[in-house]
Amino acid sequence: MLQRSSKRPQQQLGLGRRLLRDRVLLLFALPGTALIIVFHYVPLLGNVIAFKDYQPFLGIAGSDWSGWENFSVIFNGDPAFLRALKNTLILTSLQSVFVFPAPILLALLLNSLFSERIKRIAQSILYLPHFMSWVIVVALFQQMLGGSGLLNNYLRSHDLSTINIIGNSELFQVLLTSQIIWKDTGWATILFLAALSQIDSQLYEAASVDGATRMRQLWHVTLPGLRGIIILLFILRLGDSLTVGFEQIILQQQAVGRDVSEVLDTYVYNNGVLGGAWGVAAAVGLVKGLVGVILVLTANKVAHIFGEQGVYQR
Repeated sequence: MLQRSSKRPQQQLGLGRRLLRDRVLLLFALPGTALIIVFHYVPLLGNVIAFKDYQPFLGIAGSDWSGWENFSVIFNGDPAFLRALKNTLILTSLQSVFVFPAPILLALLLNSLFSERIKRIAQSILYLPHFMSWVIVVALFQQMLGGSGLLNNYLRSHDLSTINIIGNSELFQVLLTSQIIWKDTGWATILFLAALSQIDSQLYEAASVDGATRMRQLWHVTLPGLRGIIILLFILRLGDSLTVGFEQIILQQQAVGRDVSEVLDTYVYNNGVLGGAWGVAAAVGLVKGLVGVILVLTANKVAHIFGEQGVYQR
């Protein structure tokens, strides 16, 4: 009893004592925190150019204020901006329907393998594309599906009609989605495999004793065990939904034209960096970020309604 009463509850420790107690952990966290502040939060101050007629040679302080003029491309419906917004929403929808569920399905498939050796080999092969840059991935797809690629060379050698895939504007959005699935699906299964390993095996045994088939075990045991991580990742995906792959698109934009390939990120680059409309580009980027924040907060509120923790607790 005396020993228990002599220990001060952790939540009653003062701030200074907690800092002193955790000083080693805080020192280890300091470099990462400094990097986040310098490269993520300090640059947010540059959003002020969205309200200025920014000229690089004058600097932020020397450029004149323009108020809401830079936002006119959004409020007045500039055709180039609307085209970029439309393409962004189409790609976001395709990625939400096909890219997001792909790691879940792959994780379930890998988890069903009984041989641990085969499972490790499959995971190593599937993880590899994630470490390739988009330059390499785009080059590989061109070598396979381009006009002089492996597929068309095979068709020519057998006197068959060639297929125009790379550079075909009608297939461009499908091609982008396929490239993302090939590159990142294997790596994205890591979180789902970790969540699957935490599901109590006794639940499967009890379901099997009750006569549940593999499909019913999947529906009533596996998917509820994955629900929390699925909702969390989907909320984070919503926050990033208007970002659909700048580097991947800019590498292939010239081949298909800007009508089908221009998205918000490339619109900011083409109009800001290349076109010199820095204020307009900053305004579009600022609104894009605000929309992402609103989507995250809204989705997190919905998660709380359904009893899930989401990104943060209530």
